[in-house]
Amino acid sequence: MTVTMNPTSGPHVFPKGFLSVAKNVGIRDDTLDFTMVYSEAPCSAAAVFTQSCFAGAPIVVGREHIADGRLQAVVVNSKNANVATGQQGIANAREICALVAAELGIAPEEVFPSSTGVIGRQLPMDRIRTGIAGLRSELKPDNLEATARAIMTTDTRPKMRSLRVGDAVLFGMCKGAGMIEPNMATMLAYFYTDAQFSPEELRELLRAAVHVSFNMISVDTDTSTSDTCALLANGLAGAVDRAAFQEALTAMAIELAKDVARDGEGATKLIEAQVRGARDEAQARKVAKAIINSPLIKTAVYGADPNWGRVAMAIGKNHEYADLDPERIQIAFGPTVVYDGRDLGEDLLEAVQAYLQGDEAVIAVDLRLGAASATAWGCDLTEGYVEINGKYST
Repeated sequence: MTVTMNPTSGPHVFPKGFLSVAKNVGIRDDTLDFTMVYSEAPCSAAAVFTQSCFAGAPIVVGREHIADGRLQAVVVNSKNANVATGQQGIANAREICALVAAELGIAPEEVFPSSTGVIGRQLPMDRIRTGIAGLRSELKPDNLEATARAIMTTDTRPKMRSLRVGDAVLFGMCKGAGMIEPNMATMLAYFYTDAQFSPEELRELLRAAVHVSFNMISVDTDTSTSDTCALLANGLAGAVDRAAFQEALTAMAIELAKDVARDGEGATKLIEAQVRGARDEAQARKVAKAIINSPLIKTAVYGADPNWGRVAMAIGKNHEYADLDPERIQIAFGPTVVYDGRDLGEDLLEAVQAYLQGDEAVIAVDLRLGAASATAWGCDLTEGYVEINGKYST
């Protein structure tokens, strides 16, 4: 199957039966800061969450509500993460679900909550209660693009994709620009489809897609306290081929993950680390992540500095792998091989420098140990990252 999807800029196709609203409720400023997606039919659902021991209140509640694999609504606020807010934060997350459920005429357990933004501040519940009142009358069909905008924080643009799989439609969106080193997903990601699957099938489909996409990106090595990735299927379009859907979901997740890396805070370039010839997948993934997480590599790419020695450093710091042999390893920047068991000469550096002037940089490494491979994505490190995060909470 060849997967052809509509990019963020659209035009988009939308799954049947999903209505949404996006609005400002006054959490922080006059931008969109609150959104809710409602399915006219109950959904099978699956989700994965952050492994952080400082997980936010919505994670606690979300894990409870997704346990039976059934949901009918997703509610998200941005600009406030509802993290490190104690029992009051958990109570607030539960109240939001209850208020939304009352508006929709469903059980609170069928509402899935998420929050993203500044850590350590209680939600302004009076404003949120006012914003939720009458919410059902504000729901619109084919409005998921507005939802993708409402979940943003420091993102410079919304991130969304859509495509058809047989008679069904899959729509995906995510947000994330900083505090990105997921161990499961990205900061927030949601997939909505009218295809028919059981909760058990969705869990398997989602985990397989996340493994090679969101789990393989990093902006700054920091794992968010709010990481959530959910997949809802209302079945209104009927059954579709599972293998075709898996391919589509995985391809979409990879594109969205790359969007997150490309939109990293202050970033100007996407970095893709391709590692092949590893003894197993775990080794390939570890080496690829070491490359995209290196501040020295990230700054070199930003400055178009052809310092391939930093890639050698990143490979070598995986010292637990005693089989890594410098005399067998190959390193390339784009089409230019700069190291192949030995230094290939300084006359190649000009070509690498020219290549690094672009907005994407592929760093390819062949370990020549086996047949396993992995790809990871990150971004360059610029003054802009410091500027954004030096003033994030103010």
